[in-house]
Amino acid sequence: MKSPGLDVGVLGVLPVRAAQLDSPEAVDAWLRSAGSVERSRQVGAMSRARLTSFVSLLDATTGPELLGSIDTDLATRIVGAADTAQAARWMKAIETDEAAEILRRLSNSTRDTLLDQIGGPQAEVLREVLRWPPTSVAAHMLPDVFTIPDSITAAEAEELVRTQSAQVRGRARHGALIYVTDAERRLIGFLDFQDLVLAHPDQPIAELSSQDPVWVRPLVDAEQAAQSLVDYDLAALPVIDDQRRLLGVLTADAAADIIDTEATRAAERQGGSEPLEVPYLRASPFRLWRKRIVWLLVLFAAEAYTGTVLRAFEDEMEAVVALAFFIPLLIGTGGNTGTQITTTLVRAMGTGQVRLRDLPRILAKEMSTGFLIAATMAAAAIIRAWTLGVGPEVTVTVSLTVAAIVLWASLVASVLPPLLKKCRVDPAVVSGPMIATIVDGTGLIIYFLIAHATLPQLAGL
Repeated sequence: MKSPGLDVGVLGVLPVRAAQLDSPEAVDAWLRSAGSVERSRQVGAMSRARLTSFVSLLDATTGPELLGSIDTDLATRIVGAADTAQAARWMKAIETDEAAEILRRLSNSTRDTLLDQIGGPQAEVLREVLRWPPTSVAAHMLPDVFTIPDSITAAEAEELVRTQSAQVRGRARHGALIYVTDAERRLIGFLDFQDLVLAHPDQPIAELSSQDPVWVRPLVDAEQAAQSLVDYDLAALPVIDDQRRLLGVLTADAAADIIDTEATRAAERQGGSEPLEVPYLRASPFRLWRKRIVWLLVLFAAEAYTGTVLRAFEDEMEAVVALAFFIPLLIGTGGNTGTQITTTLVRAMGTGQVRLRDLPRILAKEMSTGFLIAATMAAAAIIRAWTLGVGPEVTVTVSLTVAAIVLWASLVASVLPPLLKKCRVDPAVVSGPMIATIVDGTGLIIYFLIAHATLPQLAGL
């Protein structure tokens, strides 16, 4: 049996395995024992035929329970495997923001059919959420919130909240706040459930509510809004339109999901790949190819100019063969330096710590750090050149080049992410492989220009 307070599904100690799910009772027992991770793992491993059979065992209770506890990609697959009427009943029972995320991943025809089947005010609310761009905070907001006018008493407010709760029971996550609005649903303030319960029945709501709440516009980037919620330590973040009317709230749970998703996407982009949008183990080889190949081809084309640079300076390398020994070291150093900076900057920009107006401070900080790193790496290059016995002239060339490349990589990596962000281009794409590719060819040009200035053997070439 499941121990009190222990999610045995996380440990894999399940009385019922997914392969043994052959009745609604078995499904119910499995859901009571399996944690969300275990549910996603086992259902995600089912074949299409097995998934269809499993979905047919879900009922009005177990269906919504499963949809609300697994990742959106898998929930979409389950909805797609169910008949329309069954799926619509489940969608009615889950929270509005979660239902919207599932509907957004379905085809237009399937989505419209499901919305028609859901019908009523809930379908209209879902259509309202779905009309916002997927990257906006409004696309992730929860429209079902408690609202009360500022002109009533605490006793009247309690009764109104009970009425609203009955209307959305089973599919809303309100948190601990009640929002105070005027007759036009314009946001005025908010109050805590506890404050309402403890207030004197005749006390006016206008005296209980907190004024000037933190809010965002619906088209604000979802990650930016989620970070604001965290920064202000809020239970929820109201979303209001141009007339200050309350549209919904971004909950703490939704904000955590947004931040986690964006961190994953940024990490994938920094590796030179488009985000998978599905858990890795459920990504097919074709999907992996499709997400990776575009950037690999772009990087391949960009890297081709490195060969062009080497060919342009082939006479120099023939005159001083030792110069070729250090090419991998030099371009690797530049790429590594740039990657370190862009990785730090992209994450700082994603969390709202850095903006374009901070560029002068970024440059001052990174170039100062770059000088320190350049001096250290130049000393390491002198030692390496000495161990190879290439002579003092080449040693000076290599040490000066290492220092120059480090400073150049620091400059490029500091400037590009904020500028790209300003141009509405994801700055994560310049991290990792891209910044290394940019620095490779330019680093070689720096190398041979310094060699021309320091090596008498190259005079006249």
